[in-house]
Amino acid sequence: MSEEPEAYKIGWVPFIHTKIWLDSRPLIPRTETEFWTERAIEEIKSIPNASVLDLCAGSGAIGVAVLKEIPEAKVDFIEKEVRHHATIEKNIKENEIDTNRARVFGGDLLENANGPYDVILSNPPYIDPKKLERVQDSVIEHEPREALMGGNAGIEIIKRILTDAPKHLASPGILYIEHEPEQAEEINKTVQSLLYSSYKSLPDQFGVIRYSRLVRE
Repeated sequence: MSEEPEAYKIGWVPFIHTKIWLDSRPLIPRTETEFWTERAIEEIKSIPNASVLDLCAGSGAIGVAVLKEIPEAKVDFIEKEVRHHATIEKNIKENEIDTNRARVFGGDLLENANGPYDVILSNPPYIDPKKLERVQDSVIEHEPREALMGGNAGIEIIKRILTDAPKHLASPGILYIEHEPEQAEEINKTVQSLLYSSYKSLPDQFGVIRYSRLVRE
């Protein structure tokens, strides 16, 4: 058995300008996620009174960072695992954010979405269960499996989000979604028949293709 991740021992991690508590042991926010979230925030700042969804929210790190950085934004959080809801609510309060600007929902992906949203931000489960050799033992043994495994080739959940997101996006609306670099090609194939006017996969701070930005006009 590998050693418990330091973040769980400490109980929280920094994420942009917030302190994210991990009481319910959600997925530990990564610096790669922080990287693209910062870029999404800069874009959201140009949208008056932006309505944002943090999908597959886990700890709520992404949405809490948006709320902290953009005082006029409102954020919904959707997290299937109800045990994480109290953690999301704690992270909102502990970062001194007006709770009236946030709502937390359960449900399977977008089934309980209350859009339309100007922007949807998602770090969904995207690990291929057949390629666990690239994942650290401590991650597999200690972090929530449901937040990691993305089904066949790691892309099943991503495809569901790509397909359903346009129904819940404003026009225009933007989707940011995190994924593995090799999944970019399949994402490109998937979106060809969907209601997106543009799509681009982009690198993280390490030069690795890590997320995609899609626009619904």
